[in-house]
Amino acid sequence: MSDMSDQPVGRTTSHSRVTLSRIMNATDVNLYGTVHGGVLMKFVDDVAGAAAARHSGGTAVTAAIDEIIFVEPVRVGDLVHAYAQVNWTGSTSMEVGVKLTGERWDTAGGEPLTVATAYLVFVAVDVSGHPRAVPPVLPESPEDERRFREAIIRREHRLARRKAIQDARSAPAE
Repeated sequence: MSDMSDQPVGRTTSHSRVTLSRIMNATDVNLYGTVHGGVLMKFVDDVAGAAAARHSGGTAVTAAIDEIIFVEPVRVGDLVHAYAQVNWTGSTSMEVGVKLTGERWDTAGGEPLTVATAYLVFVAVDVSGHPRAVPPVLPESPEDERRFREAIIRREHRLARRKAIQDARSAPAE
């Protein structure tokens, strides 16, 4: 008879949702006068890590950034909101989707613009740093179901790319 703790109880998509907001300042700017992509990447990783930790109920570490797309430049004074949720779960890993929106400081009250989107893979770890089981994610809406299906496609592509590279490395040179 298996122990009930072997398979964690599932958690809804909404359980993992996290929002962080911050105003971009002069220390965030690159040589071109816009917010440095690395600043936005850290913000993406921070909010994704919070969503992964919330879903898994403990420490989760970044295993991969599957994709990050910068859609619009961000400027000093812009208010940036980062939204994250767990889209898919495996036995110890999770895909977290992130969307950054920005409110321009000089047009306060205008519609927020999507400034970046990203997908990250996190692995839940125990106190020794070893992978631990994560609860299955339970999509709640058609949108959550779509995100779940698309996350499976991204996972299959990651695994196929990894295998193709390994195969190419082991192939004899011509």
